[in-house]
Amino acid sequence: MTITADHIRTTLAAYLDQHPEAKPELDVVLGLLDDGDDLTSRKTAPGHVTAGAILVGADQRVLYIHHLVTGKWLLPGGHIEPGDNTLLQAAGRELAEETGIPPHVVTPHSESPLHIDVHPIDANPAKGEPAHHHFDFRFLFRTTATIGDLQTEEVSDAAWREIAEIIDPQLRKRVADTIGWRHLN
Repeated sequence: MTITADHIRTTLAAYLDQHPEAKPELDVVLGLLDDGDDLTSRKTAPGHVTAGAILVGADQRVLYIHHLVTGKWLLPGGHIEPGDNTLLQAAGRELAEETGIPPHVVTPHSESPLHIDVHPIDANPAKGEPAHHHFDFRFLFRTTATIGDLQTEEVSDAAWREIAEIIDPQLRKRVADTIGWRHLN
């Protein structure tokens, strides 16, 4: 079974029930779903769904990966694959693939995303991809594990970072609130 438009819509509705202030930014996703666009395909423009993981370690730090293509430090995550049944499963798969941390030592916080981020992606002529957007459904996970063998085709490094270093203020606050971390400046 693969991720369906109904699953994306249901996951998005649950998220908007918790975060109604996000509706204006996410109306584009609802519109594309209403138009019948396949948001699980990386070829869909003007954008498509991706799944991301916010992994919090035992010391309450968040795991970042250094992504080879972008040259940036990012949260683990990526495109949906045909074998993914849910967005949460896709986020967990991407986390395991990129960081080498096995799924059995990772616990999801919730079946609903903690954050949905809409961000632009530059055109990639080598892959024949125009500029587009990622609608990144980000799920919070916890672990006591350490970093495993990195997926060197996509990831050059990984590092645990303090919650205060999360650049997006909304995401930073949600992570801090969810895990009960009260050290924000």
